[in-house]
Amino acid sequence: MNPCKYLDPVRSLAKQAGERILAVYNTDFSVEEKDDNSPLTAADMASHTAIVAGLEALTPEIPVLSEESAKIPYAERSGWETYWLIDPLDGTKEFIKRNGEFTVNIALIHAGVPVLGVVYVPVSGVTYAGCEGRGALKELPGVGEQPIQVRKLEEGPVAVVGSRSHQGDSLKAFLAKLGAHEMVSMGSSLKICLVAEGVADVYPRLGPTSEWDTAAAHCVVNQAGGHLTGLDMQPLRYNTKDSLLNPFFFVFGDDSRDWSQYL
Repeated sequence: MNPCKYLDPVRSLAKQAGERILAVYNTDFSVEEKDDNSPLTAADMASHTAIVAGLEALTPEIPVLSEESAKIPYAERSGWETYWLIDPLDGTKEFIKRNGEFTVNIALIHAGVPVLGVVYVPVSGVTYAGCEGRGALKELPGVGEQPIQVRKLEEGPVAVVGSRSHQGDSLKAFLAKLGAHEMVSMGSSLKICLVAEGVADVYPRLGPTSEWDTAAAHCVVNQAGGHLTGLDMQPLRYNTKDSLLNPFFFVFGDDSRDWSQYL
């Protein structure tokens, strides 16, 4: 398949969804709780509706799995070789805090691997994207797009990116073993994108996430020359089991170091 043929329309669709999100962001919106007690706003559903409608028009033959429609049983999903995996609003807690660190995530999965990914930041208008055969890029409003790539480890402190809303004892223990480091806190899938563009060296995620949280940025970091692996240092794969929860994972650019040694 040629996933790059979908890159431009998906970028456009992510921006449309971002406009829907900002229309809610700029109001006195209310917050509900989903069944798992995670927050839900009208922005999540507005973005979901826009993306699903757009993808169904673009590729009616490819199924869509969204965080807001995740109750599709594995018995059905297991037959999907290719499907869209989306998080209409990644970083709802950051949205509620109004700090701008939330994204629209759209990924195309083929045979368990993300082959196209778009991560759009509605507040800044920045887009990160990657697709097999084209590499990874960052697009800035009014500037255009530029290729991005991970960086090699250098002497001195390791640049670690971590969650602004989820930091636990496991991460603190990892950092203590790691030694000299500089910590950058960030919300949503932007953490993965910071590794992809060479701003950070490693993102250890030692807490729960779901497959739609990582898929789009996973493609971006892969295409930028980096890696997203489980704690066994093997690449994460998608839609391989009943649960849509990810194992704990690492995102890193330079594979000359075994990051699991700091666990």
